[in-house]
This record gives sequence, structure tokens and C-alpha cells, in this order.
Amino acid sequence: MFGRKARQDQARQADEQLMLACLPRLRRYARALVGDRNAADDLVQDTLERGWQKLDSWQRGGDMRPWLFAIMHNLHADQRRKPVLPTVELDQPEAMSAYVMPADRGLMLDLEAALRLLPEEQREIILLVVLEEMRYEEVAATLGIPVGTVMSRLSRGRERLRLLLDGERGARPDSGALAATALKVVK
Repeated sequence: MFGRKARQDQARQADEQLMLACLPRLRRYARALVGDRNAADDLVQDTLERGWQKLDSWQRGGDMRPWLFAIMHNLHADQRRKPVLPTVELDQPEAMSAYVMPADRGLMLDLEAALRLLPEEQREIILLVVLEEMRYEEVAATLGIPVGTVMSRLSRGRERLRLLLDGERGARPDSGALAATALKVVK
């Protein structure tokens, strides 16, 4: 009996380490997905909490990352359905600076702003494929959609992003070319 308990504890610790190893990628994707650091941290925390509660449903030996991303996707979808009134704490200077777009922030601001203008389903796919470097099959499993849908949404999202960034090209000639290079990731 003692050997069994020790093996279970050891497996739990290994699972915990795998989950912690996914943390930086979860945070990066959540931040890109929701655009707000605090909301992203809350989403990651909720994802890890749900993952820990449902750890028995994860297939040991497989990649934990797509499983956690699927949990995050479902939580984010649930959160989007809830009506929320946006609030801003005016006492915090960083909250006010979010409304001011300095010209020296360059392409990242342009790309981030363009991503925000994409429909949610296209933005999710682009972020998972380009930012998280997931294969189409992993994205399909994560979002619970067919691979063909992933490819279609990715294609439409890339094209729409190119069009949005072309509008910025007059202000910053290098932004469209650099963004187009970033979008040519093929899996």
C-alpha cells in the first residue's frame, strides 16, 4: 500500500512540473488573446485551477500543452458569454496610458491593434499557429473544430490581417513587410 501511495505522489509531482512548464506559454497566449495583463493572469489561474481539478482526464504520456490550451479556450469562451461592464481605475497611471498610443511603439502596436480587429475565431487560430507554433491538428483538438476549419480560418485571418496592416503601411513602410514575414508560418 505504501508503494502505491508513493507512486501516486510521484506521478502527481511529475504532473505538477509539466503543468508549471506550460505556464509561460499559457500566459503569453492569454495575454495575446484578451489583451489585458490582469485579465490574462486571471484566465491562466482559472485554467490551471480547472486543469488541476480535472487532471485525471488528461492522457498521461501525451502533450499537456494542447489539453491546457483547450481548457483555456473553453474558459475564455464562457467568459465572453457573460455580460461585463468594463471599468478603469483612474488612479493607476498605466491604466490611463493604455488609452494613449505613442508613435514610437512601432510594429508591435500595429500588429496588436490589427489582431484586436480580427474576429475572435480568426485571432485565436492565428495566435495558436503563429505565436504558440502549434500544428493544425493540435489547434483543431484544442478548439474542438475540424482541421479544415482551422486552415480556412487561418487563411481568412491572415488575409484580413494583411489588409489591415496595408492600411498602416503608409505611416510605417516596414510594418507590412515585417508582419507579412511573421504571418508566413506554415505547419
